[in-house]
Amino acid sequence: MKSYTLKKVNGAPNWAEIPTLQMDVVYNPADVSAWGQLCWDDTGIYVHLQAREANIRDEVRDLLGGICEDSCLEFFIRPTEAMSYFNIEFNPGCNVYLGFATSRHDIVRLIPKDHMELLQPHANRTEDGWEIFYHIPFTFIRRFFPDFTPREGWQFYGNCYKCGDATAHPHHFAWNEVQPGVLDFHCPAYFGRMILGGE
Repeated sequence: MKSYTLKKVNGAPNWAEIPTLQMDVVYNPADVSAWGQLCWDDTGIYVHLQAREANIRDEVRDLLGGICEDSCLEFFIRPTEAMSYFNIEFNPGCNVYLGFATSRHDIVRLIPKDHMELLQPHANRTEDGWEIFYHIPFTFIRRFFPDFTPREGWQFYGNCYKCGDATAHPHHFAWNEVQPGVLDFHCPAYFGRMILGGE
C-alpha cells in the first residue's frame, strides 16, 4: 500500500510546494500520463489532478452521464476505517460524477443543487493536456461521517485514477494498485494510505 502525506496550507495552495503522486499503475496503456497533488487546511482538502493527453474527449454534459467515458480524472476518498467512500470524477468541462458507496454495486449518485459551489472546480487546458482543481469541504464529509474529526496526523484512505473509456485510446491508470486480477476502481480495501500532515 502506498502512502501520501497531505501538506497543510494556510490560504490558497502554492502548488509548486505540494508533493506529487504519480498515477503510474497501468492497466490499459495509452500515450497518456497523469499525476496529482493534495493538501488541506481547516476547511477541507484541495485537489489538483493533471493529465498529459493529446486526444481529449469532453462530451458528457448530462447530470446522469458517464463521466468516465470522457477524458476523466478521479479521486476516491474513504475518510474512515469503514469501507464507505466518495468517488469524485471530473471531465475537462468540470462536469462531475459524485458518488457514495461501499463498492461498485451500491453506488448512490449524489447530485448537489450546485456542484460548482460545493466543490468549486476549475479546469484548464495545458500545453500537452488538461488539469482540474477543486476543494472538498470537511462539512460535506461530516454529513456522511458525523464523527470525522480531521487533524494533523489523521489517517484515511484514497486513490487517484485516470481513465477515458470512450476516448480514441481507452486507458486506465491508478496511483495505488487495485484488487489483483480485477480492473475495478471501486475497491476501497485497496486504496492507499493518506495522512494529514503539518505545514
